[in-house]
Amino acid sequence: MVRHILSPIFTLLLLTGCQAQTSPLPKSQKLSPNKVAEINATIEHKYPKLSRELRGKLLDTVVQSLDNMVFIEGGEFQMGDFGWPYDDDPANLCDWPCGVEPDRMGRISMHGDDDFVHPVKLSSYSLSKFQTTLEDFDLFFIAHGKPLFDAEDRKREELHEIFYAPKLPAPTQSWQEAKDYCGWLGKLSGLPVDLPTEAQWEYAARNRGQYVMFSTDNGNLNYGRNFPESGKGKRLTFAVDSFVPNPLGIYNLSGNATDWVNDWYGKDYYRVSPLINPTGPETGTLRVLRGSGYPEDPLLSSSTVRRWGEKPVRKEHVPGFSFRCAIQSDQPL
Repeated sequence: MVRHILSPIFTLLLLTGCQAQTSPLPKSQKLSPNKVAEINATIEHKYPKLSRELRGKLLDTVVQSLDNMVFIEGGEFQMGDFGWPYDDDPANLCDWPCGVEPDRMGRISMHGDDDFVHPVKLSSYSLSKFQTTLEDFDLFFIAHGKPLFDAEDRKREELHEIFYAPKLPAPTQSWQEAKDYCGWLGKLSGLPVDLPTEAQWEYAARNRGQYVMFSTDNGNLNYGRNFPESGKGKRLTFAVDSFVPNPLGIYNLSGNATDWVNDWYGKDYYRVSPLINPTGPETGTLRVLRGSGYPEDPLLSSSTVRRWGEKPVRKEHVPGFSFRCAIQSDQPL
């Protein structure tokens, strides 16, 4: 376990006893009791006007978010659309390259000039096994004194399970909301929390860079077991822990909601990308999304498919656009 130095805020509150929480602090699977106490002290100092109950919920959310982080050992892989046999069954794919004739192999991405296969070498990092939930996203708004979005629609019982159940992926209005949420977790925890880079996302989706077509437990789409049955019912997203995770223990990297990542989109970036820890173009107009949404064609959920969205996406929060956070450190918690 990594040693954590106590922050000045934590030390001050220990000495003064000011705003101290009397209820037991939550136990963490990965954090030391001192680190949990430090996070609690930061929350007490930053949000003295919130009720004790809300501050307790904030602490639980931060601790659980960190416990949900999966440490991913870095390595080198060939990033990009490596191709697949056009006539193979997504439910029973052969192991790439399958011994297939080149003329039967083709790209799966929607655009053939932006997904050039290129080498990438990543340092180790941690990635959340779950997308951020609506429940946790709501706390982020409450902590900043902002009203919950769609407040009126949430009163409609028939919409609650479809759009507003607490464990659904957090719907975002823009990339910036996702970026701000991860940064907020970082400030409260004192850890380098941020959105993952596009390369980190694909590396995890491909089980540390293997030639995996779909980011499921077996690389195939077994509808109803490791991937939702497309077009069934009115639902747009599912609870973040639905179905089975990939071999790294990460859930719903496709088929639920797309994930915002940290990078600007650049059509030719893959051709000039640096070998070590690429972070995308320095500037741009579009941000990258990875993964696929439930209503989309399942073939678009390939682990190499790139997408991008304008910022803001729309004026309202969009159920199909979500995110998960990462810890940008090469050391496990």
